[in-house]
Amino acid sequence: MKKVLITGGAGFVGRHFTKRLLDMGWEVHCVDLVAEHTGGIDPKKGWPLFDPFSYKNFKFYKEDCRAYFKRVGDTDFDYAFHLAAMVGGRLMIENNPLAVADDLSIDSEYWQWAKRCRPAKSICFSSSAAYPIKHQKQKGYILLKEDMIDFGEDIGMPDMSYGWAKLTCEYLARLAYEKDGLKSVSYRPFSGYGEDQDMTYPFPSICKRAIENKGKKELTVWGTGDQMRDFIHISDCVEGVIKTMDKIENGDAINLSTGIFTSFKEFAKIASGICGYTPEIKGTSDKPEGVFARGGDTAKQKAMGFEYTIPLKDGIKKAIDYLS
Repeated sequence: MKKVLITGGAGFVGRHFTKRLLDMGWEVHCVDLVAEHTGGIDPKKGWPLFDPFSYKNFKFYKEDCRAYFKRVGDTDFDYAFHLAAMVGGRLMIENNPLAVADDLSIDSEYWQWAKRCRPAKSICFSSSAAYPIKHQKQKGYILLKEDMIDFGEDIGMPDMSYGWAKLTCEYLARLAYEKDGLKSVSYRPFSGYGEDQDMTYPFPSICKRAIENKGKKELTVWGTGDQMRDFIHISDCVEGVIKTMDKIENGDAINLSTGIFTSFKEFAKIASGICGYTPEIKGTSDKPEGVFARGGDTAKQKAMGFEYTIPLKDGIKKAIDYLS
């Protein structure tokens, strides 16, 4: 039986990894303070899709992972999935950048713990926000490739404090390998989504709005609605990691993406169509929209044996069925 640590395990992504690894028969140690605005859910209050306590191999520690790192010195973890971060969607990234910058402290404490306790492999979650925003503007946007971030020459300007924090974690992963021989891989997920995601994120909020406005002539989305994202189902993200996590050990990065740009207006049109009506989709100007277009190149993922399997329309239908 593999023994694994998941920091931030009560969050949206963490819950899905927890279930997948528990189903594999692994012993999962989940650490999460369940901080406000992060989308974390205390498992003792019930997780949306499954009960982790129904598994004998589940351990939960409700505490800041930084306190856990100081308190726990286990040296027999086969994998450490480092997901802990202060992020709650675009509103938090833009309106509370200093809280997001707390991720610098979280990642620093993680690598100090890893150096001391030496998990066999660290699985680190970076973000597509780490990519240079110059490639994501309305004029000249392109699919983002892993080698666009070159720590030797040019990293570009990432997306606000969240992007900087994620870049720093990736850099620390490389240094940890070079200086201390700590094996790791960094993932850059794009717009991961799923039916149990927190409503501060675009995917569930648009699905919910499509349900609640059924039959109306108008449906609104954040920003202009023309901004585009690369939506990838959380199940595909999890499988992508499982399939590729043992193929890199020097901290190098891999995208988790579909390579498909979808605007918020297109998304809302699909969602309302599934609900059985065809409203006019309009953008609003009072909500942040972030960069214009963010999509991830898939060549490296495919070369390592992973391709996404769940079409966006299927994922939207699944969420609407769940939320209705």
